[in-house]
Amino acid sequence: MRRFAVIGLGRFGQKLAIALAMSGAEVVAIDRQREQVDLIRDQVAHAVRLDSTDMEAMRSQGIDKVDVATVGIGQGTAQGFEAGVLTVVNLRQMGVPQIYARAESLTAGEVFSKIGATEVIYPEIESAQRWAYRLIAPQIDEKIDVAPGYSLARIEAPASFDGRTVMDLQLRQKYNVNLVLIKHNGQASGRRTERDSIINVPAPDTVVQEGDILMVAGSDADLARLPQE
Repeated sequence: MRRFAVIGLGRFGQKLAIALAMSGAEVVAIDRQREQVDLIRDQVAHAVRLDSTDMEAMRSQGIDKVDVATVGIGQGTAQGFEAGVLTVVNLRQMGVPQIYARAESLTAGEVFSKIGATEVIYPEIESAQRWAYRLIAPQIDEKIDVAPGYSLARIEAPASFDGRTVMDLQLRQKYNVNLVLIKHNGQASGRRTERDSIINVPAPDTVVQEGDILMVAGSDADLARLPQE
């Protein structure tokens, strides 16, 4: 079982620690404030009140032996940002293999990267970007980023796709996106097994029905051009 340290139990840290614990991971949750620790104590393996800038205190709780550490200390003050920086430095010196640091700005993120954070998390920026895309392209149910600006997306076939073949739709020619998989909604006539309802290599003569789940790949800009109705 992988061991995680979640340092800083604000809104981000609390939700992250609980989500990791619910997924079966062993989580050590850390904060300077007793009330924050008490709020999460019953939901993780260990919840400890300590100063994460104190390396010996961290070692005493076995933080040097975790597989992954996340640093989500609030950066609303200079002291908070400094504590985050010192915590990342301590984790790097203790040899923690993976260190993720939450940053509230791009400048803070650059600092964390330079002092040894494996990766920087920008929850506010990433959330705003996701919501902006959902507002622009509501037909995209969810997407997985595979490279900057390129995604694998899940869409529900609109009414304009109903009864048309893959060749008729011409998704590559019209929208510059590739159809990867179709999951039929099962409402068409005829019986299908669960395996038959999923077509992982759609042929040109495959018929698409309204409500089918389509997995498509392409640039975010091209995916946003797919029809909504």
